[in-house]
Amino acid sequence: MRWIFQMFQAVHLVTINGAKQVSNLTKELQDILRYLGEYCCQYYLMFSSE
Repeated sequence: MRWIFQMFQAVHLVTINGAKQVSNLTKELQDILRYLGEYCCQYYLMFSSE
């Protein structure tokens, strides 16, 4: 789990003109989030369960 948490240290929430975006969320990290469940996906603004 520590390794996974360290991978997410580079991911940041950025607000540009009032719109929230997540930066540095790679395909690999998106795959990990899908395994962690819907709540984690929503936290990182991933709403589709593809």
